[in-house]
Parts: sequence; C-alpha cells; structure tokens
Amino acid sequence: MRKFLIKIISTFFYVGYLPFIPGTFGSLAGLILYYFLKSHSLVYILVTLGLIVLGTIVSGEAEKAFNKKDPRYVVIDEVVGILISFMFLPFDIRLLVVGFLIFRLLDTLKPYPACVFERRHGGIGIMGDDIVAGIYTNIILQVFFRLTSLIAW
Repeated sequence: MRKFLIKIISTFFYVGYLPFIPGTFGSLAGLILYYFLKSHSLVYILVTLGLIVLGTIVSGEAEKAFNKKDPRYVVIDEVVGILISFMFLPFDIRLLVVGFLIFRLLDTLKPYPACVFERRHGGIGIMGDDIVAGIYTNIILQVFFRLTSLIAW
C-alpha cells in the first residue's frame, strides 16, 4: 500500500506514465490545478506549500520504488514548479502560455542553482530544480506583467 501511494502521488495520479514528454504533461496537470485554485489565494499557497513538502518526501521514496535517480515518471516536481510560476499573478491566458513555455525552457536548461539540485539524489534533488525554475519563471512573469500593464497588449 505504501509503494502504491508513493507512485500515485509522485506521478501525480499517473500523469507521469504518459508515454511521451511526461514532464510536459506534469506541467499541464499543474496548469489544470492552478486553474481550480487561482481564485482562492490562501488555498493556492497552502496547497503549493503542501505539495512542496509532500513532493520532497514522496519523490525521494519514488527513487527507491522505481530504483532509479530522478525517474521520468515522477512529475509532482513539475506540478509544483508550475504552481510557483503563477503565484501572485492575475489569471490571463497570455501569461499562462508565456509562463508555460518559459518554465519548460528553464526546467530543461537548469540555470544555476537548478543544476546543483539536479545532481543531488532524493527528494531535494528531484524537487529543487523545478522549484528554482518556477521561481525564475515567476520573476520573469512578474516583470513581464508589470511592463505590459503599462502598455496595452
């Protein structure tokens, strides 16, 4: 039962088992969760913080369950990264598209210190690089939103 729970949570309800680009599908699952949480700021923050803690614990255990460092099936990190990317921003489809693309790019490129986290084993290694990518994406989107608010899109 424990191994089952680890797999269902770390793969974000089996999204990570989709055959191609599971990280991208995990990010899309994060967007869906964002859509349902966006109107409830406190709940959004609490769910994001809870998923960071839960994801860190579970993804470290998932490495053992899958017998592999940072298994591709584990996508809870992408869900968390996307939620961080859009925190404290208004809902706007244009921001979602731009933010999704920026997050996926940064998650792939692993700018410092994401590359440091990626080299680590366990939950910190799995979650850390996506948390960094989410923070960087959020900063870029905050600047982008403020600059474009001055000019009509």
